[in-house]
Amino acid sequence: MGDAGAEVAVAVAAEAESLVEVPLIGIGFRSPIADWIFSNPSTIDCLEVTAEHFFDGGESQLERLRELYPISVHGLGLSLGTPGPIDTKALASFKRVADAAHARWISEHIAFTRTDDVDLGHLNPVPPTMDSLKTLVDHAREVMDLCQRPLLLENITSYLRFPGEISETEFINRLCEQAGAGLLLDVTNLFINSRNHDFDPVEWLRRINPTIIKQLHIVGYSFHNGVWHDRHCEPIQEELLELATEVIAYASVEVVILERDVAIPEPRELELELIHLEKACESARCS
Repeated sequence: MGDAGAEVAVAVAAEAESLVEVPLIGIGFRSPIADWIFSNPSTIDCLEVTAEHFFDGGESQLERLRELYPISVHGLGLSLGTPGPIDTKALASFKRVADAAHARWISEHIAFTRTDDVDLGHLNPVPPTMDSLKTLVDHAREVMDLCQRPLLLENITSYLRFPGEISETEFINRLCEQAGAGLLLDVTNLFINSRNHDFDPVEWLRRINPTIIKQLHIVGYSFHNGVWHDRHCEPIQEELLELATEVIAYASVEVVILERDVAIPEPRELELELIHLEKACESARCS
């Protein structure tokens, strides 16, 4: 290759490298760390707010936050896996929060939180059946039609494994494809399920369509009496960073969100975790 050809090759390689974007690193907005978040630290690229935390007000706070960060809005209680209509009041409040935040996208869980007449108060798994798939697809489309924003659906932890007509990974692939939604892959939930139900999380990951994975959640796991838990109260362990790196190298991840809800540490500790996440992202995209 002549000098001119070598120069072209170097230029093409440099351009290709520049197109490999490292995911944005963000954190879930929580009141105990609000002052730090509003100070706009350089370690936070983006923000996720929980919709239900703003159902009773807080638009002015959302207006301030959206001036500082790209925001996504995450739901806990729309109960997309419950057959029948979505709670219209909850859905209207969810849309109001998404609009006030100028949400880049919205997200909810592959789960149900209520029956026809009982609010269960926590996320419950849906069996991987065709009936469950149709319910989730219809509800996901309804949420997107009303909110006019892209929707991501999140995998949850489960201490039960329901038998179904297809595998969990095939269920997720079909759900996202048929609904036109993406996947919010909770790395911690995947890791915990793999330990509690004895499967390989990387093999599970490789059965997911990589183009649907748009966002990650991560927080440290807890272990008690032989069972792994997702209590959102621990710093990120090395095994989780390794799994997150695996996901980022495999898929088109755009955002990684650190979640802490209990025993939230001082900002300097959170900043160290965000820096570790950034380094993991850079390592994955450069590999």
